[in-house]
Amino acid sequence: MLRLSKLTDYAVVVLVRLAGTEPAVLTSPRIAADTGIPEPTVAKVLKLLAGARLVSSQRGARGGYRTLRPLADIPVAEVIAAIDGPIALTACVGGAASCCESEHLCPMRGRWDPVNDAIRRALTGITLADMQDATVPMFFPAPGARNRAASATLPAAE
Repeated sequence: MLRLSKLTDYAVVVLVRLAGTEPAVLTSPRIAADTGIPEPTVAKVLKLLAGARLVSSQRGARGGYRTLRPLADIPVAEVIAAIDGPIALTACVGGAASCCESEHLCPMRGRWDPVNDAIRRALTGITLADMQDATVPMFFPAPGARNRAASATLPAAE
């Protein structure tokens, strides 16, 4: 089974939360409170995302983090690479040298490359905007929608 790390999943959540914010800059404690992700984890994710130039940090009283590009310009593959490293199904995909003691005898050597390339292309073709707009429940309502959403779920007064 292919499985992304929890940090990659958290990174997507953090980026989607940052992109839909007013004000445009949020602190890691605020993101943690809004998402339910522990603050130390949010801080770690933000540091990795900043290193990959997906977010920037701003110091000072009005400091925090903001996305550097719209969600429509951030492919899922880029987020995965920022957190988990290069996308590769096996250690020998991507030209890694001396990854296996059976490398010189392996009948599958190089055969995973087309599969890996197809997965990479698919993940590059899906953006965070696609993830945000998917037909799954939206956890972060647009600014101002929170009060409307909360009042819509409350039972009518009798």
